[in-house]
Parts: sequence; C-alpha cells; structure tokens
Amino acid sequence: MPLEIFRRGKVWHYRGTINGRRLRGSTKTADRKIAERVKAEVEARAWQRHFDGPGAGLTMAQVFTAYLDAGKSDRFLLKLAAHWKDTPVEDIQAEMIRRAAKKLYPSANEPTWNRQVIKPTQAAINHAADLGWCPRISVKRFPENPEVKTPVTTKWVRAFHAQATKDDLPHLGAICLFMFATAARVGEACRVTWADVDLHSAMATIYLFKPKPWSRVAHLPPEVVAALANIPSNRKKDELVFGYAVRGSLRCAWNNVALRANIEPLTPHCCRHGFATEMLRKGFDVKTVAERGGWRDATTVLRTYAHAIEDKTVTNALFGTPVTQRKTKKRTKN
Repeated sequence: MPLEIFRRGKVWHYRGTINGRRLRGSTKTADRKIAERVKAEVEARAWQRHFDGPGAGLTMAQVFTAYLDAGKSDRFLLKLAAHWKDTPVEDIQAEMIRRAAKKLYPSANEPTWNRQVIKPTQAAINHAADLGWCPRISVKRFPENPEVKTPVTTKWVRAFHAQATKDDLPHLGAICLFMFATAARVGEACRVTWADVDLHSAMATIYLFKPKPWSRVAHLPPEVVAALANIPSNRKKDELVFGYAVRGSLRCAWNNVALRANIEPLTPHCCRHGFATEMLRKGFDVKTVAERGGWRDATTVLRTYAHAIEDKTVTNALFGTPVTQRKTKKRTKN
C-alpha cells in the first residue's frame, strides 16, 4: 500500500510499502503539512532507488554471484542458478520458490525442499537485500515430519561385523565398527585414507567438506583398531581404507549382510545415531558426546539423537535399586 502518515503522540510518522519494500519511520514533526511533505520525499526516494539504484534490473544470477563473492556456501546453488537464470528479482514471489522446490526435486520430501531450495534461495536474496539492492523476502517452509531413525546398538554392530567377516567382507564390517565408534557419517568414512589413520596411536582424522571444510581427530577403540588391522591392504597413504568410493557403493552389500545376520535392516547413518544414543545412555554429558562425535552444536545431539526410556521403573535409580532398560521411545520433531 502507498505511504500514509499517522500520529503517535504529538509527532507524525509514516508507514507503507513501495514496490514490495516496507517503509516505516518518523517525520520528526508535529506539523501535518510538513509531515505530508516528508512522506512524499521518502516515497520519491524509494521509487528512484528502485528504478535507478543498485537493485534496478537485478537478476537472480547476479544475486547468486554476489552471494558466492561474499564467501557464502555454494551448497545447492548450482542447480538453483540454472533454474532461475536471469529472472528479475522483483518478479520472485515466495510461492514461486516453493513451487520451484517441487519442480527441482519432484521425488524428494519436505525437509529436502526446505534445505536445498527454500533456505539457500531466501538466504541469497536476503544477502542482496542487506546490500541495499532489493527488499528482503520471507518464504514459508514446508511442514516437516522426518522419519525417525532407529539407533544401532553395540550388539547390533557386533552382529553385523561378525556376519561381514563370515561373508569375507572385512572392509564392510570394519566401516560399520568405525562409524559407530567415531560417529563418522558414511561419506566421511568412505573418504578416509590410510594417511588419515594411525593404528599405533589409535587415532583417525575425519574430514567434512560441506557446508564448510573442517576436520576432527577421533579415538579408535581396540575393537576398531583390530578390525582395521585385519583389512587386507598395502597401506598406501592415498589408498581408501574401506575401499568404497562413495556411500552408495556399499548400500547393496550392507543390506545383504544385515539380512543374513538376521538383524534389523538399519542404515549406515544409524551408526552415527547409535554413537550418540549409547554414549548418552552410558552417562556421558551432552557436551562431551557432541565433541567426540563431531557435532558443533550440543543441542543437536539432544534434539535429534536423544531417546527417552520407556521403562517407568527407571526412577528406582534414585534409591539405588537396579533398573533394567527396555525399549526406547523414539522422539519425533514437531
């Protein structure tokens, strides 16, 4: 709506929207005629900025370029830039971005649409807005009801490793133990080379490249060291420890081993989930679990990986009575 003036106390203020940009402020006068002139000047400057300012003719391609030039993450931007191309930013509406999410990833679900389209597109446009090029944009996220993953247990991991060893798949059994013991993501584990592993010191360096490159050093328990030592290899520094180039290359073998071991068909990521859950259950504080597992934010561990114990008799522990832990109740995100 066009600018209008309104009175607050003795002073007149203005408010309204010019080409999608919300304006609000004080005229700093109690004289209505002067306030009307101030309002008109503000409105004129806003339109001039739109037509002649840095944002005039601004395209999405320029927005993404400026975003990357500022050192922001390039994650998911290539596909977005190819989709929007030279679309004028002034033509972009929130609902268009929501529709683009479904078009770009038709087989995906709500969390993917939010993470890979809505969030980065909105971030890029709002970065341009911070530069004074265009108005900010707010896009309603799709409601999420993510699938809750079941964490692996030590018993599950040992059964998987035993079956993989029986099937002459030492690499697969070892990567399972490794992910459970270090909370490494499957992609991180696949990238580990022998140069990253020191069996004598029982340490491994794990690298994460997205959204920002960083690394951490993880301790290897004796059971994991033994599994790694039993992998047939020449131990060349640039050789992949587990022999899987990408995470998808182990999926089929992983599922088959779980089936033959007669255990629940859990995914590799459930090993990371299991690390957090088991460490919390054994009484380690959240901060320690987050640092040892490579979570930068300890609240993520509680929000995503903590599980409540169903057994109501756990309160017996207050009086020193033994408690038998039963099934866990999965926590879902609202």
